[in-house]
Amino acid sequence: MRVTMLLADAAQAVGGKLYVLGGGWSVMGPSPSPMAIAIKIDVPWGETDVRHRWVLDLIDQDGRPVLVPAPAGPEPVQISGEFQVGRPQGLAEGTPIDLPLAISVGALTLPPGTRCVWRLSIDGATAPDWQLAFDVRPAG
Repeated sequence: MRVTMLLADAAQAVGGKLYVLGGGWSVMGPSPSPMAIAIKIDVPWGETDVRHRWVLDLIDQDGRPVLVPAPAGPEPVQISGEFQVGRPQGLAEGTPIDLPLAISVGALTLPPGTRCVWRLSIDGATAPDWQLAFDVRPAG
């Protein structure tokens, strides 16, 4: 699968298209602020009509999970879901199918002065370009 990802202030997937507001940034904070991840997946023809599972993990520059405060104690940030796309009638055989995903993330309290990475995996597989890195400004 081919994946294109973009960090944004807000994003929506409507009618097979991505609508992005404040997209393309790579520095935030240090105060918590909401973010969104706009994702376009090109699903190969042979992977249509099959259920796929995706997972977004937030990791630090060393590949460790970023922990955020939670009622039961610090926990890693992970967002997941499933998708299945069909083959539109009349489309030439072999054509990849577009799948837009818009993931809204609430305001996260992230460690100031760090670099974080959203890493996407689909069905347990990932690729170097399925990542979005951003920096959290130092405090003060």
